[in-house]
Amino acid sequence: MSNHSPNGLSPNQSSVEPGEDGIAFTTVEAQEAGKRLDAVLAAHLSDFSRNRLQALIRAGHVHVGDRKIVEPKHRVNEGDVLCVEVPEPEAAEPQPENIPLDILYEDEDVIVINKPAGLVVHPGAGNPDGTLVNALLYHCGDSLSGIGGVKRPGIVHRLDKDTSGVLVVAKNDMAHQGLAAQFADHGRTGPLERAYVALVWGAPSALAGTVDANLARSLANRQKIAVVKTAGRTAITHWQVKERFGPKDSEPLASLMECRLETGRTHQIRVHMAHLGHPLIGDMDYGAGFKTRHKRFDEPARSALGEFSRQALHAGLLVFEHPRTGEVKAFESPLPEDFQTLLSLLRDA
Repeated sequence: MSNHSPNGLSPNQSSVEPGEDGIAFTTVEAQEAGKRLDAVLAAHLSDFSRNRLQALIRAGHVHVGDRKIVEPKHRVNEGDVLCVEVPEPEAAEPQPENIPLDILYEDEDVIVINKPAGLVVHPGAGNPDGTLVNALLYHCGDSLSGIGGVKRPGIVHRLDKDTSGVLVVAKNDMAHQGLAAQFADHGRTGPLERAYVALVWGAPSALAGTVDANLARSLANRQKIAVVKTAGRTAITHWQVKERFGPKDSEPLASLMECRLETGRTHQIRVHMAHLGHPLIGDMDYGAGFKTRHKRFDEPARSALGEFSRQALHAGLLVFEHPRTGEVKAFESPLPEDFQTLLSLLRDA
């Protein structure tokens, strides 16, 4: 039997309830050998009825070691690794909510938003409401219904919850198809362009470069993305150092960078900058080991860096071709106040 489950979990781990990624995990004990799979799972997963577990097994959501088991009566052996993938419940149709929007541009086909940090783009696990989609449904009315699916009406690209900046949304099917095609093409044959401002720890030795490294879901943590040598999805980020910060006559402690996307993968800039050895300031998912570096700065930059509670990433520029008129539209978003304040303190450090 393999040393890892199909979800990258070690057989030495044990869990009696699903984690944040919806995976429940346990190992068959000696006294459970020869018992039915559904019975053993029911003994470990107290929050699930036996009928519910039987349904999950029949639907192919249960693995024993590396094998998918679809028979609840399957007999288990001592040491068997049991993995249950609990699918997310079907989300209710998002409801309109009167959430203020910072609108940079709007016409009958598209709406361009300056998204603040902290606003989730579309509903999901842990964020059933209070999202940009809820706000757009209120602002746009029925025109968004069904475009791009119930959960993501009008959304053709996204920004992480704690990433701020410019984002375009389609208001009808024609616009959705046109914009989606541009984002799928990543600007290779059209004018699509995306540029981000990032504050990172340290400074690359060069002033500019490219990270070309495939990305895939991390086997160690399904909520995170990792660079992979084989398989995965192509991901390319072009970067340029704009400023370096830190005491004079010493190695730079932080840098202001511009990152331009040739592809648009989940967490792409965050993972690529960490892969480069210079994770984003405030990014506790990919740069937690760098957090204490704020102590190398003098006050007040030291306190500001220690208290900055999100990744320092801002979508500053978005260029696309209008799906109806063909006109090339360019939108810039100024740095939000928290980013500007931190940048000013670093310049004065």
